[in-house]
Amino acid sequence: MLVFAVGTGVIFAAPFAEAAGDISAGAGEFRLGEVLDESIGWFIVVGLGAIFAGVISAEIKLEEKYLGHTQNSEWFNTAGRIIKTGLTAAAIVSAWTWAATLLQSSTVAYLYGISGPFWYASGATIQVLLFGILAIELKRKAPDAHTFLEIIRARFGNGTHKIFLGFALTCNMIVTGMLLLGGAAVVNGLTGMDITIAAFLIPVGVMVYTLVGGLKATFVADYMHTVIIYIVILTFVAMVFFISPVTGGIEGMYNKLAEAAVLKPVLEPTFVPGEPGNAMGAYLTMASAGGLIFGVINIVGNFGTVFVDQAYWQRAIAAQPSSTVKGFLLGGMCWFSIPFTLATTMGLTAVALNVALTPEQVQLGLTVPAAASVMMGPIGAIMVLVMLFMAVTSAGSAELIAVSSLITYDVYRTYKNPNATGKQLLKVSRTVIVIFGLGMGALAGILLGMGLSLGFVYLAMGILIGSAVIPIALTITWSRTTKAGAVSGALIGVMLSLATWTGVAASEANGVIDIASLGGAFPMLYGNVVAILSSGLICVVVSLAQRKVYDWKEMNTHMNIVEADMSDKVKAEIAQRQQDEATLKKAYQFSLKGGGILTIICVVVWPLPLYFSGYVFDLAFYSMWVGIAIVWVSIASFCIICIPIIEARTGFAEVLRGGKKAQAE
Repeated sequence: MLVFAVGTGVIFAAPFAEAAGDISAGAGEFRLGEVLDESIGWFIVVGLGAIFAGVISAEIKLEEKYLGHTQNSEWFNTAGRIIKTGLTAAAIVSAWTWAATLLQSSTVAYLYGISGPFWYASGATIQVLLFGILAIELKRKAPDAHTFLEIIRARFGNGTHKIFLGFALTCNMIVTGMLLLGGAAVVNGLTGMDITIAAFLIPVGVMVYTLVGGLKATFVADYMHTVIIYIVILTFVAMVFFISPVTGGIEGMYNKLAEAAVLKPVLEPTFVPGEPGNAMGAYLTMASAGGLIFGVINIVGNFGTVFVDQAYWQRAIAAQPSSTVKGFLLGGMCWFSIPFTLATTMGLTAVALNVALTPEQVQLGLTVPAAASVMMGPIGAIMVLVMLFMAVTSAGSAELIAVSSLITYDVYRTYKNPNATGKQLLKVSRTVIVIFGLGMGALAGILLGMGLSLGFVYLAMGILIGSAVIPIALTITWSRTTKAGAVSGALIGVMLSLATWTGVAASEANGVIDIASLGGAFPMLYGNVVAILSSGLICVVVSLAQRKVYDWKEMNTHMNIVEADMSDKVKAEIAQRQQDEATLKKAYQFSLKGGGILTIICVVVWPLPLYFSGYVFDLAFYSMWVGIAIVWVSIASFCIICIPIIEARTGFAEVLRGGKKAQAE
């Protein structure tokens, strides 16, 4: 049976991992904590963090001096609501690139073969694509909102607001814990640096630049970090498929993976007893029971981590109306290339090179660093470390400003000081950043001390917060949604999902309910599916029974914006936005069509025919598959690196003109 066990958002298949631990003839043995000197870990965590904090803080100060960006409460928490398409897309890619994106995607490739990277990528892309629908609806119906919880309060009042605030903060806590433990585990695994110290120090640099520049600083950091991640991935692609004699290029990889299927075929999990988990036990097939099970859990669970996470709503709030849908669709498709290409490259390289990994190392998500170290030596390990640090800190900054906004607007201003001034709101925002920035490390330390499984929590997150997804989505898209429908859907949904989860676990383990039984494939699968489907059904049925219709014109009147903290330019843009309903409706229709079509392609049209056919890739098909991955990541890199620069050319010119003028004086 498949077991989801301890690690950094990583799946551990017990039967296969045990076999992996017995490998002795691999291309190289990966010794935990012995690849790099501990001083390199300290340099990455402290030195690189300080460098980025300084560079990003300086960039924010330049904007303040030459572009007139004032750090008031509105700018700090919404980035002026003027972010363009390219930077919106880069911010989405960055916020969605967790430690698990880099580690878990490669681990499921190591366990299930080529289906793992696809299901990780497609299963976590469609949420961002579909979120574009909610993003443009927010622009239409509540353009002055700071958080999605303000929308819930405007429709349903304080009681419902508090319930969904609980879901939102739960989501942020879990995501933050996974980010830090994912980063700290790899720093520890590669350098031997103490894992608790690493977890405490990683957020420090993030806290500094977020404190200085607020949401805009996180966007700038997102861009810089994402550029580095793409550069590292492209380097690995070049090494594996074109340069390294160890892998032998595309044909060499194909031959090695075919041999691996004979030496250690993929046998578990399986839907049919006695049959191998993958077609012919092969790594190069989409006909994988483990990959499909993971894909379903990944799809359901990640709806919660997008729709219930203020970080994504904040990017919608910050984006220009004309850039919102385009930014989310572009960001989603660019993000797809990161886990898809990296795991297809490095996860399968670990299989092809027969890299010796113990079960514990598999659990810790060390497939990528192990493969990079065996193939490229210390340079490969350093590249993985830098890439992971970029992912953890950029996604961490998104969570930091998200929690700051929730506490500032949905706790402090809502329940403590409804008439707070801009200065008071800014002070609270910065105070929360300091407290949560330090608390992030404490949270990671507590989780470490408890010995909790982060892979377990990652897959259980859909069970815990998935029931809030459809009620939140319907609150902003369906006029017939009622307070009773939203609340009953969320609360009864989570109770049903927990009951299903524990019930299935007990039935499979002769009445025993523990971490091992709860972590089984089918308890996780059924719990996740029940969470999202039951909550949606309950919400719709209860709402229809009450026969109420909400007037959308009322919503934005409940949004409390600090007029004194808004520039004339932003005020004019808001006035224009409120008049330009026809343009926003077109954007909404585009989001429905674009998000819907891409979703169907990603989860139905592309994978299912390959799954049901039982097809095992030949060299030509594998070459085409790798070619798609390489082209996709290359185009994504170009878009994320170049589009923000092109869009910011006017600002660069203004800074240069201002600098020259200042020098002349």
